[in-house]
Parts: sequence; structure tokens; C-alpha cells
Amino acid sequence: MTTPALPAPDPAWLEALNRAALQHALTARVEAAYRLCHALHPALPRPAVWFDLRGKCAGQAHFGRGGLRFNPVLLDENRLAFLVEVVPHEMAHWLVHHLADGHLARPHGREWQTVMRRLFGLEARTTHRFDTARASPAPYRYRCACREHGFTARRHARARRGQGYRCRQCAETLVYLGRHAG
Repeated sequence: MTTPALPAPDPAWLEALNRAALQHALTARVEAAYRLCHALHPALPRPAVWFDLRGKCAGQAHFGRGGLRFNPVLLDENRLAFLVEVVPHEMAHWLVHHLADGHLARPHGREWQTVMRRLFGLEARTTHRFDTARASPAPYRYRCACREHGFTARRHARARRGQGYRCRQCAETLVYLGRHAG
């Protein structure tokens, strides 16, 4: 593997940042990634940056809004990985989409993988491995024959309105047990 194009920030420095400073550091990292991409594709528009993504997704290139969205809960819990991996991942989407015929490219297809490897010098991973428990709580417990399942408030509301859910493992209908304590 090649050397990453963007040097990793000092982990101790990152850990000392408050939320506003951390978001500023991420925005500066987006700008550095943008400059790399812009050198390759001068017509590339500069993306806006938002910290409004929720749930299990770490980041998202949102072409309709014209920028990149990041999950502030996962950012706070995974500071170094966000700056080193998530920002280049989303900027690679941003660059590929704005290339000629980029809107036709598969989200994690050959073009995206090439940008990750050759431009950013990173492994082209399509998913993160972050603990999403705080970012996407699932306090509603359901049970099948083989295990317990956690439902979000939205999925629980659908189940209460009659939407049936089955376990993918044992195919048994899930039964509501109650809320997790805490």
C-alpha cells in the first residue's frame, strides 16, 4: 500500500479538541482533500460540510445539497478514523460524481476504488467498523427462536402498526419484549 496522501493528525491533539474544534478540524481536512481532488479535476466544485447525519452512517456525499454530511456522534467517538478514512471516502464519492459520466459510476465501483488507492493512498473500504450503539440506539427489544433483536423507535412504531418482522436467521416472527433499561 502506498503512503496516505493526507498525513494523519496527532491522536493526542485530536482527543483534546472540544466539539466545535473537532468539527473545524474535520472541515479543514475536507478542504485538504478537496485541494488534492481539485488539482486533478479543476472544475470540481467545493463541497459544503454539514454535521447533521444520524444513525449508523459515518458520512455521505449529498449531491442534491451540494456537499458532504457527517455524523457528529460517530465523529466524536472515532476522531482519528474519521479524519484519516471517512473524509477521503466521501471526497472520493464527490470527485467521481463530478467527473464526466461520473453520475453513471457505481457508488463503490472501479472509479471510486481507483481514487481511494491512487489519489488518497488508502485501502478502498466500503464500510466502517465503528460501534454505532450511541449513534443509532435500538432500545426496543424483540425476540425470535434464536436471539434477541434491538429495534429503533421508527421500526418499533411500524411493528406496532402491524408491520411484521421475521428473523433472517431462523425466519420466526419477532415478538416484542419491552424496552431496554437505561
